[in-house]
Amino acid sequence: MSDADNTRRDRDQKQMFQSQSQSTTGEGGDAKKAVPANLLSGYKRSAGAFDELLAADGAIFPHYAKLFGELEEFGAIELARRADACQRFVHEHGITYNVYGDPRGRERPWQLDPIPLVIAPEEWRTLETGLIQRATLLNKILADCYGAQDLIRSRWLSPALVFGQPDFLRPCHGIKIPGDTFLHFYAADLSRSPDGRWWVVSDRTQIPTGAGYALANRLVTSRILPEPFRDNHVHRLAGFFLAAQNALAQLAPRSAEKARVVMLTPGPHNETYFEQAYLARYLGYMLVEGQDLTVRDNHVFLKTLSGLERVDVILRRVDDDFCDPLELINHSILGVPGLVEAVRAGNVVMANALGSGLVQSPAFMAFLPELCEHLCGEKLKLPSVATWWCGQKVAREHVLKNLDRLVVKPAFRTHLKIAETKREELKRRIEFDPDLFVAQERVELSTAPSWTKNSLVAQPVSLRVFLVADGHGGYRVMPGGLARVAPDSGGKFISMQRGGSSKDTWIPSATPVAELSLLHATSQSVELRRTGNNLPSRLADNFFWLGRYSERADATARLLRSALLRFNPERTGGSRPLLAPLLQTLEIRGQLPGISDRPELWANAEAFEAKLLAAIFDPASAGSLRQTAEQLQRLAMLVRDRTSNDMWRVLSQIDDRLATPPPRQVMLAGDAVGVLNQTLLGLAAFHGLARENMTRAQAWRFLDMGLRLERAMYLCTLLDATLRSPDAENPSLLEAVLEVVDSSITFRSRYNLLPTVPAVFDLVLLDDKNPRSVLFQIKQLVKHFERLPKERGDSGGAGKTVLENCLSRLERADARELAGAAADWKQSALAKIIQETLRALPQLSDAIAASYFAHSAISRTGRGEGENVGEFFRA
Repeated sequence: MSDADNTRRDRDQKQMFQSQSQSTTGEGGDAKKAVPANLLSGYKRSAGAFDELLAADGAIFPHYAKLFGELEEFGAIELARRADACQRFVHEHGITYNVYGDPRGRERPWQLDPIPLVIAPEEWRTLETGLIQRATLLNKILADCYGAQDLIRSRWLSPALVFGQPDFLRPCHGIKIPGDTFLHFYAADLSRSPDGRWWVVSDRTQIPTGAGYALANRLVTSRILPEPFRDNHVHRLAGFFLAAQNALAQLAPRSAEKARVVMLTPGPHNETYFEQAYLARYLGYMLVEGQDLTVRDNHVFLKTLSGLERVDVILRRVDDDFCDPLELINHSILGVPGLVEAVRAGNVVMANALGSGLVQSPAFMAFLPELCEHLCGEKLKLPSVATWWCGQKVAREHVLKNLDRLVVKPAFRTHLKIAETKREELKRRIEFDPDLFVAQERVELSTAPSWTKNSLVAQPVSLRVFLVADGHGGYRVMPGGLARVAPDSGGKFISMQRGGSSKDTWIPSATPVAELSLLHATSQSVELRRTGNNLPSRLADNFFWLGRYSERADATARLLRSALLRFNPERTGGSRPLLAPLLQTLEIRGQLPGISDRPELWANAEAFEAKLLAAIFDPASAGSLRQTAEQLQRLAMLVRDRTSNDMWRVLSQIDDRLATPPPRQVMLAGDAVGVLNQTLLGLAAFHGLARENMTRAQAWRFLDMGLRLERAMYLCTLLDATLRSPDAENPSLLEAVLEVVDSSITFRSRYNLLPTVPAVFDLVLLDDKNPRSVLFQIKQLVKHFERLPKERGDSGGAGKTVLENCLSRLERADARELAGAAADWKQSALAKIIQETLRALPQLSDAIAASYFAHSAISRTGRGEGENVGEFFRA
């Protein structure tokens, strides 16, 4: 995949934006007449802070001049339109950041300011040199601390600084690391001092997050500002990620061609889960959780449906001390038992190396200038913010004398709550245990132009830059980074958890830059492949339930729509015969729990309607359509790296539609029916994308199995409720059944008469040509079972037996027996077949889960490496 150049789209996008602008101002109208002549007319530099845009005399810095020249041509109205497009792109692509306790939900849309941060090329070259030196220095410190420990013996480092912090992992001491590269990825948070000099505020060596968000920011910004992006010749980001790909492949103990790299994630509750899924898909790596991996004979394997497949490199997004419950934190459920031993044996490589979080401690900053001269033979080129570690006597005395003007932080990763501590109490705590505290000079963040409330405002900004080891002892810097913006103009710190936003970062060039792609050509013959990588059992589980919940939403929407269309507020009781089977189905399937125990609802039309509306929109109502849509969204996030953006957008639109219903005080049944119609259209789009766009591999197979199983359960429940109804032969009720199962047109094309019980049940239950019939679902499930991987000598297990029994019963059934008296219908053989099928389907679901979703190290026969490994571990 190439970095987004978008040159081919520039002309079309520009015409689109211009046409939209003209449609707003009127034909021939001039948008600039409605706004100030200068976008910067209300822009004010912050006193005492460096401004990225304006010099002290108010002139625009040269590296910003070209960008703002084009922004001035756009005008405020056009810029506001593009800012709205920016947020729309973010939403459509599902770029999120998990914010805990946010009233808008845990998954909050990523906040992106459309105005990029621009850094002068000559200034960037100076930063690059300093950052490479710093990453090299920190890597050497890690290599010594986990190796010879000469720095500690010679007192360049205090033993308390290393051995006293929890991020020093003793089990990892002495482990041989390929190339002595502990820091495969490194990030630094930078800010400017008021005089314009750059300082490192913090080092990110544990898990340098943010590179994926920087890539997503670039994708969006280059689309909403294609002309400035092109004209400024902005350096592309793809080269950085290509270097990362190559470096990780070279780390593998086996040859790079055979190497399997996976990304280890803590799971969807992690705050940066979107970034992990986004990067995994962009780099072509499988996103795995700890339960997807297992260690055998000091090798790490991925557990797939077709067997165990060896893993060579793990790009981790799990804190290192949570990676192995056997040798590190024993209560961790995020890691892989035995992983440290596999690393120790040299059979798998971790990036970053386990224990690399050691030098993330801010206390190390106080030692870096001297250590740089000692280890690198040169002065530190990129200074840190002034730092004092209280474990040193002179530094501690300085901190205690200047507590009011310094920022005191925990020196190590602890649960200390310093911000809430009073001055005298803090002083006593520092004197009692000084090693736990570090103090830093207060940072006055520089400001940069941000688009806020349709105007440009100077907002505090900091920059996170990213480096990757190049595999040859050096580092490569991403030409850009993740600029973070404080939520208010007086902000002293920036936190994405507390309302911060972000910017793209542009490094302009005087000449056009080369296009790069992560995909590469080859002159060698290519091994042709017809399927993708084998699917981990956890993902198979997620796809199965994605299919089930999508069909559950579809069936729920159809049942509720039919109920609302037949609901008559003037005579609720008169609607009861037609509504009872529909409501009973919803009750049994969990959407209207306990409604049969509330007969008073039939006498109160308003309460009855409110109950139906709650089953659609109420997120607190058990089994509501809104809850089901949220589950769909959650499952879609879990398989984000395996599905298309179109599928994500469709499910997001469904969730948004149900999350913003019409106001309750003005909502009518017709309004709700309109929402249900749109929801069904969205679900039809999702199912269509699944059928037409997904390859017929294991992911699609389990999704379709879940869909077929859920549909069969709803159909059997509805048909059983209909046969039990005393009004089963009422043509209006049978019309409702046909409407719910979307078979009305088919029935009309076959029978030129009112619906009858035998004809309807034959079509909906036994017609294997009807994709909405029960028999069709069972036959599709049988076909899927024939294609699933199996143990040697296993013919399909309990699940296949359940399916064969269901199929046999349905194929022997005859709907013509329902032509008799209505009183015998619920005792008929067909009714018993429906009930037996209804009882068997949950057993089938359990059998599928037991065989394929147990997340155990089962080894099934398969093709290629999985088969050989399976044979090895069965011996």
